[in-house]
Amino acid sequence: MRRRHRRLVRPGAARGDALVELAQVRLAELELGSGQPAVHVPRLARADDRGRHPGLRERPGDGERRQADAEPVGQRPQPIDEVDEAFDAAERAGLVFMEAFMWRHHPQTKRLAELVAEGAIGELRLIRATFSFLLTRLDDVRLDPVLDGGALMDVGCYCISGARLLAGEPDAVSGQAVTTALGVDVRFAATLDFGGEVLGHFDCAFDLPLRAELTAVGSEGQLHLADPWFAQSPGIELHRADGATERIDVPGDARYAPQWRNFAAAVRGEEPPLLGRDDALGQARVLEALYRSATEGRAVDV
Repeated sequence: MRRRHRRLVRPGAARGDALVELAQVRLAELELGSGQPAVHVPRLARADDRGRHPGLRERPGDGERRQADAEPVGQRPQPIDEVDEAFDAAERAGLVFMEAFMWRHHPQTKRLAELVAEGAIGELRLIRATFSFLLTRLDDVRLDPVLDGGALMDVGCYCISGARLLAGEPDAVSGQAVTTALGVDVRFAATLDFGGEVLGHFDCAFDLPLRAELTAVGSEGQLHLADPWFAQSPGIELHRADGATERIDVPGDARYAPQWRNFAAAVRGEEPPLLGRDDALGQARVLEALYRSATEGRAVDV
């Protein structure tokens, strides 16, 4: 369903200059790809045909599945080609298409990546991430297998994005899932092997209390984000190997504002989208491998 201007930005999601910049884009030419992944590609194709910018596809790019029957986790087809299809359609029409990981645009995230690259914790060795909450409505769309429901697709994708931001693309992954009778994962735990000396692990769930953390551990310390995905209370904790702790303040910003500014600038041709085809394909490959690993009970190459 196409969202009109009054629903483009939820109250408090983006304020001030972000709204001004977004308003300067021809809103009639925007089509938001939000909601469940299974509806994204058909919607984006229609948007491209009408000359509207496909806009922000809300996570993730993989799993554009439209099967009629539920299939167990890991056995569902993972047509990564549809990620390319979506970007190809946008490029043919000269339109902007970007995955909507708003957390990647926030100053807190950018500062974290800078600190790791600068060697603030020495050699990066381990990444830990969590994202969970209690989903109590049994009829929630996020539990619908036909619409690509599941904790991995809904919140685990943030953990994957965080690990990939800091360590690049994994060579292999291993995953385990707890599923409903319909095969939808309500809890998922995974290990990512980035080759060399770097490992990552994360867990995500619909049946655990609210948890959201991202930690990068190195040879000389660790960087911890207590609120990585929402950044409502931004700030980075640096724990050094000698036990000293330092809080690194970062500029605050409305949760979605940096993303909207980047997208509006991309539509005007002033800067490229922060997240493009390569990042979306990287996400899709990891998701596909994790589903396969959970089903086959073994590590899977990415």
